[in-house]
Amino acid sequence: MDLDTLPQHVDYLSSSGLLLSPEQKAALQTSLELVRKQYRLRSVYLWGKILGLNADYLVAQGVEKDELYNRKTLYCLNYMDWKLLPPATDEMITNCSVIKGRFMGNPAYEYESGDVKKMTGGGVTKDSHSVRVTERHNKDVAIIPRGAFIKTPTEDYISINRVFKGLSHSEAGKLRSYLHFTEPKELKKKSLLERAELDMSIDFLDCVEDDILKGSWSVQYDRGALVVIRSLLWPGYSFFHVPNTSKFGSMYMGLAEKNIDFPFMV
Repeated sequence: MDLDTLPQHVDYLSSSGLLLSPEQKAALQTSLELVRKQYRLRSVYLWGKILGLNADYLVAQGVEKDELYNRKTLYCLNYMDWKLLPPATDEMITNCSVIKGRFMGNPAYEYESGDVKKMTGGGVTKDSHSVRVTERHNKDVAIIPRGAFIKTPTEDYISINRVFKGLSHSEAGKLRSYLHFTEPKELKKKSLLERAELDMSIDFLDCVEDDILKGSWSVQYDRGALVVIRSLLWPGYSFFHVPNTSKFGSMYMGLAEKNIDFPFMV
């Protein structure tokens, strides 16, 4: 959820139970604007909220140049004091993969188990666990409308498409109109003939319709002129788009637990 449009756009997800009070919106706008200036970021996005046992973690991501790669991830507990999380590494993601259960809500807490100690020689901190959850979530369910971002031959980075005017009302209700906002995997497997039919300036990511796990998305028209897409794989993630406009956004609010039983539920 883009900081610049956060107060208005977050209300589009109210039907999904993702709510922020006026006080929380004001605090986020103030604190994240300071984050943008402190770290010299071009854009700041509210990623969402992880519900912990003793306290909740707010997570935000900042963009320096490329909208997709090398994002900075930050967290806070009180809507005001943000702390930078370390970049995700393969070792960090592997070590955190054995952690089960809820976030505690205590930044000093270390997750310990037999598997964790065997792999790391100690516990895993909340920082590492937060980074791993954010990365895994983004790879699975972060989506954007087709055409909202662009990559041109003259630019070596992904940027916002300033001429994007939104999807049509009919196309907005189809999964083929949305792309996974993460490193593409299925795109590389397409044949040359299939790639020839794509516009690589906007089709440089994997299409949501090509997901191997079918049925993991719920697409609904809300209030007639709003499309809301919810993930059944990561309960708590919702995306919205207002057809024929450039308005879109997403946010996660949940326990930071993937529904690993979903393949057996469909």
